[in-house]
Amino acid sequence: MSDPTTEVQPAARPNGRKVREGMVVSVAMDKTAVVASTDRVRHRRYNKTVRRTTRLYVHDETNQLAVGDRVRVQETRPLSKNKRWRLLEVVERAR
Repeated sequence: MSDPTTEVQPAARPNGRKVREGMVVSVAMDKTAVVASTDRVRHRRYNKTVRRTTRLYVHDETNQLAVGDRVRVQETRPLSKNKRWRLLEVVERAR
């Protein structure tokens, strides 16, 4: 017995998509750029800070990116075999 006047609307969920920042390292493909995202993590045994680099395949619809650009990308649905990221914004252009 639910009264329609006291119906509760579901709370808006925060967007759970990851956002990363990195440097464009390749633009050889059409509408795709490769972005190197570097993270600094603590080594579990030695407690030393280690840099880990991940190559992200990013959808670039207008082919506007150039090697050396610093960009912000967001996770999205699979667009191809390897491409799971889309371009949000260009933070800094290459000099």
